[in-house]
Amino acid sequence: MNRKLLLGDEAIAQGAIDAGISGVYAYPGTPSTEIMEYIQKSKFAKEGKIHALWSANEKTAMEAALGMSYAGKRALVCMKHVGLNVAADAFMNSAITGVGGGLVVAVADDPSMHSSQNEQDSRYYGKFAQIIVLEPSNQQEAYEMTLGAFELSEKYGAPVLLRITTRLAHSRNGVDLQERRKPNEISLPEDPMQFVLLPSVAKKRYKILLSLQNEFVRESETSPFNKYFKGTNDKLGIITTGIAFNYLMENLSEGDLTFNVLKIGQYPIPIELVNKIYNDSEEILVLEEGYPLVEEYLRGLIAPSKKIMGRLTGEVPRDGELNPNIVAIALGFKMETSFEPPDFLTNRPPALCPGCGHRDVYKALNEVMENYGKQKVFSDIGCYTLGALPPFNSINSCVDMGASITMAKGAADAGLSPAIAVIGDSTFTHSGITGLLDAVNENSPITVIILDNSTVAMTGGQKASGEGKIPQICKGLGVEPEHVRVVEPLPKNHKLMVEIFKEEIEYKGVSVIVAQRECIQTLTRRKKALIKSKKITVTK
Repeated sequence: MNRKLLLGDEAIAQGAIDAGISGVYAYPGTPSTEIMEYIQKSKFAKEGKIHALWSANEKTAMEAALGMSYAGKRALVCMKHVGLNVAADAFMNSAITGVGGGLVVAVADDPSMHSSQNEQDSRYYGKFAQIIVLEPSNQQEAYEMTLGAFELSEKYGAPVLLRITTRLAHSRNGVDLQERRKPNEISLPEDPMQFVLLPSVAKKRYKILLSLQNEFVRESETSPFNKYFKGTNDKLGIITTGIAFNYLMENLSEGDLTFNVLKIGQYPIPIELVNKIYNDSEEILVLEEGYPLVEEYLRGLIAPSKKIMGRLTGEVPRDGELNPNIVAIALGFKMETSFEPPDFLTNRPPALCPGCGHRDVYKALNEVMENYGKQKVFSDIGCYTLGALPPFNSINSCVDMGASITMAKGAADAGLSPAIAVIGDSTFTHSGITGLLDAVNENSPITVIILDNSTVAMTGGQKASGEGKIPQICKGLGVEPEHVRVVEPLPKNHKLMVEIFKEEIEYKGVSVIVAQRECIQTLTRRKKALIKSKKITVTK
């Protein structure tokens, strides 16, 4: 048996390769990015011609994966938790259409918001869509669950959601690999109307989905990922899910089964196993990473008469990640005083890279905005969001991908003047284009500054969908060509940028300024690669 040391993300990627996928679709987003990157670097994936190119956004990724599934092939689609919001339309409806080839949606949640705007729990999307959800507790399970997810997807003709969290996504462990499966042959749906969600068809397809619910529960009851451990003392029963099981085990000595423990890794919730631990135990403690999904179930469907503890009752914090210390306190174990950093150590907030072109844009913008007052610059998700922090303090919003343009438009509709939007090139093609079209259709008095650094910089330098096309896209949407301006953000061009910013802000219509300069990080890596390949020489 082959064994590899893999990140949780990489274990999912390897599992998908070994499951015989024909394509993976994704938009980069921490902590899910490494799934796609692993497949892109895989020698076997290249030899097997597995499609592995970044999509413009999560919705297009989900739809493309569904299209591959329609053709009978297995497909993986990956995103972070907030990306599932973007893909939700296609995701929810894929549960109604069903699938052809196996379709697995891998979503990486980010408790404690290490690099995200919220802590949402993707298990609720799986419950909402009424499909099977898998949640691994370690890298081996992540691998095995991915293999099993494709089997379950094809067995029931439905997509399967695979949910992980940051700590598992970005930690390593040894993984035992299985024999690789051959990809499916092309096969089209037996029912040519299966994917045509007219109301008459959708009603029939929804009944099919509902008819599978008892089967999904039976799968959970017999799943090897759901295990009940009978303890020696019935005073406390612990229900734990995913990576939270590891935190529990770190607090128990090896072989210690003092408590009754139910480990859940597959949903819908295994009703019989939950009833068993509930009936066996005097009190219940629920340990789950994310929202209180299991705890809410216990309080709702099971009509409890016993004490149930967890996030809703305060034994476990309502927000943030779990960790072994939090679990120990919930168990009533005495904790030693935690290490406190000395007073002379201070936090080092993130900052734009030295030499980054965004710095030059913000310097010029700040100078111009001195004449117009504060809090009139809208932005969104990307490394340029750091412009909200000192020393720049240039932007005043960061809500979601693409929101800068639409919020600027809404503020302009309210009478705010000027209304400026700052957005990255990848974010623009992800979800900013439609907002710009709205603004063009009304000739809204907004100025859009697109920071075009030719990459998805925030997540490691992936290829940007609109590389080399941004000015043409803006003109194609209807922005007047004379108000699509291109600048190179460099210190030597500061005066020119200030002049252009002033001119376009004064224009009472839609104007776009494209600040084009390659990301300093990707430029450095590219030059190093060229030197290594001896395509360029360095002279002293």
